Amino acid sequence: MVTSVRPITILGAGHIGFAMAVLLRHVGDYEILVADRDCKRLKPLAALGLDVMVVNDEVSLARAVAGRYAVLNALPFHQAITVSGLCAREHVHYFDLTEDIGSAQAIRGLAADATSVLMPQCGLAPGFIGIVGHDLARRFDRLLDLHLRVGALPRYCLNRLRYNLTWSTEGLINQYCNPCNAIVDGEPTQVMALEGYETFALDGVEYEAFNTSGGLGTLMETLHGKARNVDYKSVRYPGHCAVIKLLLNDLRLRERRDLLKDILEAAIPATRQDVIVVFASASGYRNQRLVEESYFSRMAGAEIDGNSLTAIQLTTAAGICTALDLVAKGALPQSGFIGQEQIALDEFLQNRFGRICTENLTEARPA
Repeated sequence: MVTSVRPITILGAGHIGFAMAVLLRHVGDYEILVADRDCKRLKPLAALGLDVMVVNDEVSLARAVAGRYAVLNALPFHQAITVSGLCAREHVHYFDLTEDIGSAQAIRGLAADATSVLMPQCGLAPGFIGIVGHDLARRFDRLLDLHLRVGALPRYCLNRLRYNLTWSTEGLINQYCNPCNAIVDGEPTQVMALEGYETFALDGVEYEAFNTSGGLGTLMETLHGKARNVDYKSVRYPGHCAVIKLLLNDLRLRERRDLLKDILEAAIPATRQDVIVVFASASGYRNQRLVEESYFSRMAGAEIDGNSLTAIQLTTAAGICTALDLVAKGALPQSGFIGQEQIALDEFLQNRFGRICTENLTEARPA
């Protein structure tokens, strides 16, 4: 438990920001302020009895940050550097969900002299999957290969894309267009998004997976020199990758990301009927024997205090709230850059927020 009520600010009142607020309000150990530029988004949070604030310029943003114990940033990835820099100057702990590699690297640079924690990539992928991957990796005397796979998927899909929008469209496009970190034959490198195509089945359900940017988090640096191959791929239903390649490459929409965002949001329905698939496998030597271990879970949404949260809301919010909770309890360093793999998997899953990743399973098979 946190020893005293701590004032925190959630920046962004979208789906994930709302879920963070619901989870933190549920435990009662944090004094919550939610800030967003859209007053309409703030109304449901005000209805929960939370303090809200309209932030539409640098002055109001500074007011939302100053004097707080921590800031949880649920704004679009391109605002991560600005907000983290402000938190570092104000000596406020900073947590975010960014999948953007450049933003995470910039935040690491800011953390060199920071007196507060700067902890980006605290969601599902990057985030929880990095914790799972590092837990698998440390079980080997000599790690060979580590493969991480995550999918935020609709339970039911009828369109040719075989997909529905379940989270940030900007973040999705960023993952599909930007280079992806990996370790290949022992060397850190970048591979192309949408390549490395593979298919597999879990419990009789067919999936495809391909490279996407950002999901590996800081594991590439952590496992450099310790593994032969490390990669991250997004999981989708078969057929999705081919359609995305048509849009990005043949129609050249990777050069017009704003137009692609408009097309996807106008044509692809959002859904609250979603499921999260997490699969990780590692192989290597232990006691001079070649062995393999895996982790598999399929997570659903849940209702918290009468608020229905989707699977992506619940799992993403659980990740960042766990990171905040562990810092508040003193279980993590109190300043500087923190990578997700600094959290032990058992410690994550035993936390009151991290337990959500085991309490709302439709299927789970940890090794």
